[in-house]
Amino acid sequence: ISCWNPLQSLLSSMKQACEILTRDPEGGAARIPFETFSFLYSYLASIDGEISETETKAFLQGIKEQADKHSGMVLIRHF
Repeated sequence: ISCWNPLQSLLSSMKQACEILTRDPEGGAARIPFETFSFLYSYLASIDGEISETETKAFLQGIKEQADKHSGMVLIRHF
């Protein structure tokens, strides 16, 4: 039996967004700016309704720490 996992679904959507919005070449790291990632993630989490604002903020803080080590860019492997 598979269970609906809103976080997994959101992360899958974010991976696709990174692949669409990146300026990296095909097959590259699919980096996007943290600001873009944060905006999209926050928006999608808010309309999903299953992920709390506290969880969203904590997740984005961890992503920001990783992005800060990569010139402000989020890589898919960060999440």
